[in-house]
Amino acid sequence: MDAKVYDEAAARRRKMRILVIIVTLLVLGFLAYQFRYWPEERLVDKFFSALQKQDYETAYGLYVADPNWKQHSPQHSLYPYNEFYRDWGPGGEWGLVKNYKIYATGECPKGGSGVIVEVIVNQRAEHEQIYVQKKEKTFSPSPCS
Repeated sequence: MDAKVYDEAAARRRKMRILVIIVTLLVLGFLAYQFRYWPEERLVDKFFSALQKQDYETAYGLYVADPNWKQHSPQHSLYPYNEFYRDWGPGGEWGLVKNYKIYATGECPKGGSGVIVEVIVNQRAEHEQIYVQKKEKTFSPSPCS
């Protein structure tokens, strides 16, 4: 019955490794939670950046998730470019987009397959809510306003 001699240094190293692993997992979990809507926020940021540059064709391509929308215009007949330009162009509800800031991001209380990105446009009190489908990455007005 030869028992191993207790090695205090090895036990301390083992506890330290376990603690580092737990803290690392907690930090990674926190970061994953904090940035869970990052892809949708990034798309909306690109969209408003294109609007700010008055590049409405690129903005429309982001809106319908089709950068080659001109070649597939019949596929986008539900919301054609001319309607998009009327809504988001200089004569639209927001006018020329001079500045914008992503204010908040979340999901509808009822659930759904998308993310709502709330944006402050031209420092106005009312905010624009863009609904981004997670899979298709298409935009639409918020269904849960």
